[in-house]
Amino acid sequence: MTARINPELVSSLKRLRLGRIAETLSERLVLADKQDMSFEDFLLLIVNDEIARRDSTAAARRATLGDLDPNMRFELFDKTTKITYDKRILNELTSLRFIEKQKHVVVLGPVGVGKTFMATAIGHVACQQGYNVRFVRADAMMRTLRQSRLDNSREQEMLALMSIDLLILDDFALEPMSKEESRDVYQLFLERTGRASMIVTSNRDTAEWIAMFDDVLLAQSAVDRFKNTAYDFVIEGESYRPRLKPKLNSDDPPPATPSPKVHRHPRSRKR
Repeated sequence: MTARINPELVSSLKRLRLGRIAETLSERLVLADKQDMSFEDFLLLIVNDEIARRDSTAAARRATLGDLDPNMRFELFDKTTKITYDKRILNELTSLRFIEKQKHVVVLGPVGVGKTFMATAIGHVACQQGYNVRFVRADAMMRTLRQSRLDNSREQEMLALMSIDLLILDDFALEPMSKEESRDVYQLFLERTGRASMIVTSNRDTAEWIAMFDDVLLAQSAVDRFKNTAYDFVIEGESYRPRLKPKLNSDDPPPATPSPKVHRHPRSRKR
């Protein structure tokens, strides 16, 4: 059952940039009638609908701008996977208090256990709460900063990395860093610590990061600052990646067999 909506009302809502209200207004009118809502309660209901829609749209926009994988959200996580982690720490991280306190997070574990998934999912939660988030692979960040030196845009690139509310640095310390890369990471860790939060995922324990730097003194200073202001979120168990492998749906129709091509010989031109 649906209620008829006055076209003039729909037009007025659109002029006020509230056109999305009209999409569910009919259903809400039926609900209001069934529950015998007061006018004030009904108005509150449709206004809250619009607020929720706008919040959802804004969160999705922030996630897109931050390069967050839309398929890596907690509601899409396969809970049957055999991994272990401290749920108390995860609950603390999803509360986002670590962002409020400008603390960091290091997500540690072997290859494939879902470190990137967990870090990205926390990023989505942050987007929903109005924070600006950026996800970047460590090797891609190094490459961008290396290229930025060639066109004198390094300061702008570093400023962008410093100004984001939550920076997610994925797959850090996979391989040794050059002198310039070591200095970049040192500056990043130094300037974000105590000012803005980071989530760093790595296959290596923080104690092993030092060997990846070109300069030991820079390494000790950077790593010490980071790890002493970071939550350790350790994931262990089986690889999660096979669960992300695409599968055929039994309900999907089989692909259509292409029709054989008919080769036609061109007609000879009459002379």
